[in-house]
Amino acid sequence: MATAKSAKKSNISKDELLAYYRDMLLIRRFEEKAGQLYGMGLIGGFCHLYIGQEAVVVGLEAAADEGDKRVTSYRDHGHMLACGMDPKGVMAELTGREGGYSKGKGGSMHMFSTERHFYGGHGIVGAQVPIGAGLAFSDMYKGTDRVTFTYFGDGAANQGQVYETYNMAELWNLPVVFVIENNQYAMGTSVKRSTKSPSLWERGAAYGIEGEEVDGMSVLAVKEAGEKAIAHCRAGKGPYILEMKTYRYRGHSMSDPAKYRTREEVQKMRDEKDPIENIREMLITGKHASEEDLKAIDKEIKEIVNEAADFSRESPEPALDELWTDIYA
Repeated sequence: MATAKSAKKSNISKDELLAYYRDMLLIRRFEEKAGQLYGMGLIGGFCHLYIGQEAVVVGLEAAADEGDKRVTSYRDHGHMLACGMDPKGVMAELTGREGGYSKGKGGSMHMFSTERHFYGGHGIVGAQVPIGAGLAFSDMYKGTDRVTFTYFGDGAANQGQVYETYNMAELWNLPVVFVIENNQYAMGTSVKRSTKSPSLWERGAAYGIEGEEVDGMSVLAVKEAGEKAIAHCRAGKGPYILEMKTYRYRGHSMSDPAKYRTREEVQKMRDEKDPIENIREMLITGKHASEEDLKAIDKEIKEIVNEAADFSRESPEPALDELWTDIYA
């Protein structure tokens, strides 16, 4: 298992630590603002926040190269921001406005960006997993050395299509990294109650797929494991599985009161394992940044998020004739 301790031994620069801090903080503040807008009735439908899980996607994006692809489930805002999508376009899509990435017609769960190689946001549990293998097949067919990150959760890990995809991915030697974001509660049932096997990544062994468990609350451990997985894929060795042991602080969606766990459990995780506080502590104790420096970064991030919220309010709603565009028939 890759750990924060092993990652700290590697040569991490001040600029890298600050970049991770900024990227994770942007996701945290963006999601907090999205929660506020949802409460005000400006975001409709479902809204799944990524608060607590920021280290997973930031660490993997730090290991990725230009042209690598990513596809994920409905808890997708963090993935969009981490791969470089504009917060304004993301927030405008959340509020169903014309300036959104899917012209206001996709909402929280269904937006994409071909420019940033982000292929969704998918609302059906586990449906993105075979799509991820398909993206990887495309790269293999074209002879590129690109890798696809296919994200799914511990709940989706029990879906049959995941294992059909494992079989095909290994059979065809596809360059896909399967990322299990194990936040331990799926929609509301703990892994201990829903899953008999002690780990999820080891299920890949039945198909000959290598993998490992990673401390998903440590951005450095995630990056280290991500680099290993990517090297495995680029070397033509087929797929790789990363089980990220992470934790979401909020409910499954905005409508979930999360009564299946105690407040004490959530607070303990915040106090002991928070990914942003972990990097903050490293910056302060290593004398890479002062409290004032970090406050300035937080202020800058809040301004970016507030601008995104303002843009989402000011952007017009889609015209009625947009009902008949971007559809198959």
